[in-house]
Amino acid sequence: MAQLNFYSGTMDCGKSTLALQLDHNHRARGRVGQVFTSHDRAGTATLSSRLGLSVTALEVTPEFDFWDHVVGGLTHGGRIDYLVCDEAQFYTRRQVDDLARVVDELSVDVFAFGILTDFRTRLFEGSSRLVELADHVHTLQVEALCWCGRRATHNARTENGAMVTEGEVIVVGDVEAQRAPDASVGYEVLCRRHHRRRLTAASAHAAALSPDVLPFD
Repeated sequence: MAQLNFYSGTMDCGKSTLALQLDHNHRARGRVGQVFTSHDRAGTATLSSRLGLSVTALEVTPEFDFWDHVVGGLTHGGRIDYLVCDEAQFYTRRQVDDLARVVDELSVDVFAFGILTDFRTRLFEGSSRLVELADHVHTLQVEALCWCGRRATHNARTENGAMVTEGEVIVVGDVEAQRAPDASVGYEVLCRRHHRRRLTAASAHAAALSPDVLPFD
């Protein structure tokens, strides 16, 4: 039985690495699949891992139709056993509905990977729908860590080193970017405590704070 699986976690927890490994494992067993992504850090039509691995992928734009794409491939004599869908948080509700339809009506396995919430701590549209529809929702076991050493649970966006909570939902960046001195927009994973207090590694260092400082003067 084909299934819709959703693998979620914060930035920097290895989602894309797992997506690449899963695709490799299935191909090694003779299965035929297709890889999709959206707004990858390495550019258009690429699924990349922070470890340096990458593969060519199909770019998912808001207009992309998974159902038409898969049906078209099968109708023309192609074989599709599974889909690997990275950066699925950026998919639309309709696209996730189509992925569920591909599983149920065409018996094609779907493995979707994405983060749950944006830098404002609000659910992404694609992730929200995947949680509602997926046969299985998996929390990745590789834990990203906040600068204080606690488990990171939130994704923070920084602009010129300061954490922001307003702005466009989709701005491409990476957790490595916040370490670059000339980066205007970057991302950092934080524990809930420090996300609430807007304390990034840079701001905490500048203020000479420790993880145990109490939240009052």
